[in-house]
Amino acid sequence: MMLAFDGAVVDGSAYSDVVSLARRSPAWLDSLVSAWSTYGLAVFAVLMVVGWWRARHVDARAALIALAAPVTVVVAYAMNDALKLVVREDRPCQSLRVVTLEACPAPGDWSFPSNHAAIAAAAAVALLFVSRRLGTAAVVAACVMAASRVWVGAHYPHDVVAGLAVGALVALLLMPAVRRRPDALARRLTATRLRPLLVAP
Repeated sequence: MMLAFDGAVVDGSAYSDVVSLARRSPAWLDSLVSAWSTYGLAVFAVLMVVGWWRARHVDARAALIALAAPVTVVVAYAMNDALKLVVREDRPCQSLRVVTLEACPAPGDWSFPSNHAAIAAAAAVALLFVSRRLGTAAVVAACVMAASRVWVGAHYPHDVVAGLAVGALVALLLMPAVRRRPDALARRLTATRLRPLLVAP
């Protein structure tokens, strides 16, 4: 038997209230939230591609910064997943035994922090360094993603708040570092076969 932290003591009542509201809500709303919760991360991937595509038409430096966004997301996911293994918090649907919109994951699929929230926040903050407009849209989408993970019953509220914090922190540490000294690396890469990634034809 695995020893796991019970996050219900933190905000289990708030989680139960949200899940109860979801059960009483119209089916179309639940379907919309569930679809966003499941597939919404693809929107962040699209936004990063759009940011990179536009940056290529600016200069190699801008393109390099845009390419750092998905790398930042991967690092944020890895750090968040490592934190999950340290905390080992049971999913709320396991601890509270409530009926949720999303099927309850198996034991050992830890809840804290939310990977979805961390990925969304990392992408959103990274995109702010690429394009203020794309980044602002991504920040709103990240908040909606975090809320949707509680709505479908996958996470406690504190799980998604922590996930947002992890993702944002990683992006705030990595993206400025890339932005400070991209010129030398950009010049080096434009002299290789990677040039098409940095400069539009």
